[in-house]
Amino acid sequence: MTSPNQANQAAPTWPAASPGKIMKQQTSLRDKLWKCFVWATMGFFLINVLLLIATVAVNSVATHWFGTLLPQGFTLHWYAQAWSDFQLSSVLLVTMEVVGAVVLLSIALGVPAAYALARVQFPGKRFAMLIFLLPLMVPPVTYGIPMATVMYKVHLAGTLTGVILANLVPALPFVILVMTPFIEQIDPNLESAARIFGANTTRYFRYVLLPLLVPGMLAAGLLVLVRTIGMFELTFFTAGPTTQTLVVALYYAVFSTGVRAPQSIDAMAMIYMVITLVWVLIALQFVSPTQLVSRVKEQRQ
Repeated sequence: MTSPNQANQAAPTWPAASPGKIMKQQTSLRDKLWKCFVWATMGFFLINVLLLIATVAVNSVATHWFGTLLPQGFTLHWYAQAWSDFQLSSVLLVTMEVVGAVVLLSIALGVPAAYALARVQFPGKRFAMLIFLLPLMVPPVTYGIPMATVMYKVHLAGTLTGVILANLVPALPFVILVMTPFIEQIDPNLESAARIFGANTTRYFRYVLLPLLVPGMLAAGLLVLVRTIGMFELTFFTAGPTTQTLVVALYYAVFSTGVRAPQSIDAMAMIYMVITLVWVLIALQFVSPTQLVSRVKEQRQ
């Protein structure tokens, strides 16, 4: 027989876990739980958004949909009714006119301003850039109401010109924000080389600078286009009965007095969503949103 001392000596001994290893395991477990929580929250949010969009999309083509999982039938009649009831042809025409004018004016005014900010060093340059970015940093309501009050006094509110000018206020700084990094990446020695070879200002701009600026101008124009289509507050404050863009007409269709078929309103909402989504996807092919965020943080520091 073995003694207790011999039995204890024969039993295997396991090394005790160090406190640092235990802490690492606990930290790893917390990280995994946090990641699972974040992904679950994002999944829950995305599922709800997709279900809301699917509900609107299905209802826009449903004949009748009461108390059943799927509608009793499908039709495109509500799109035709929305087109006639809400006069979407004139609304889309006004939207195209406003968006086109805002894009062209913001590019024409914003590119020279961005070039000056990128090339010229002067006292208070950071403060000037901050002033330019203020319409992007503050909610449009904060300056939209005083601006609309002034426009009503000078009889610009309710006109197409007033709507264009109102949407130009945030669009111009947006172009400056997008174009300044593009211009800063262009080597200033190119202008000196062009001057040496006899190019004047017009030739330098046409044959050297403009081809390099086209990608940035295209990206800025697409982003301004998407932003103007979705700009509700400033357009709502300054638009009249005949100068409503699509987003404002959609608001009046939902909240104005009168009885309207919800399917036709959903059809109008789908038209607005599809138009906006198409332009967003096109814009994302030319510019990354993370670049704009980093640029704003850099200017605010």
